Amino acid sequence: MGKRLELLVQALPTARRVALLLDPTNPNAAEYRRETEAVARAIGVSLLAFDVSVPERLENVIGSVAKARPDAFVVAGDPLFSDTCQRLVDVVARHRLPTMWEPRVMVEAGGLMAYGADPAELYRRAATYADRILKGIKPADLPVEQPTKFALVINMKTAKSLRLTIAQPLLLRADQVID
Repeated sequence: MGKRLELLVQALPTARRVALLLDPTNPNAAEYRRETEAVARAIGVSLLAFDVSVPERLENVIGSVAKARPDAFVVAGDPLFSDTCQRLVDVVARHRLPTMWEPRVMVEAGGLMAYGADPAELYRRAATYADRILKGIKPADLPVEQPTKFALVINMKTAKSLRLTIAQPLLLRADQVID
């Protein structure tokens, strides 16, 4: 979460007020909030947190975010947000909020930026685990692994529609730039 905020502020160096969207029922929500707040303090950004836990309230909460007039918006990785992908991206676009997402699918659907674990790498690691289990290793004996490969994806069509200029160093750092 902290890295997402840092990258978003690199893309929007004048951003001083950033909204954060969380699902408080997600077991990771409290940690996401703490980490994002710590990074926000460190880089001099004011963080406005918004919670939503049911899909029916998403549009109202995004409307509240827009009324708060943040310079940018960070959405925590959560199945609630991924499950409503296109609808959520469309609502954010309607309010013209430059947004950082976790899954790249949100950027492919029209979101501005995403930074998160590379899904292809996660699938490869899952296949390795399945292979080991099928060869007789007990799942409880397998180590828990953290993702090691992360991808930054930027949608330039969305950036242009928001009248944003993404700095060349950030574009060069991106794993994928969607035109």
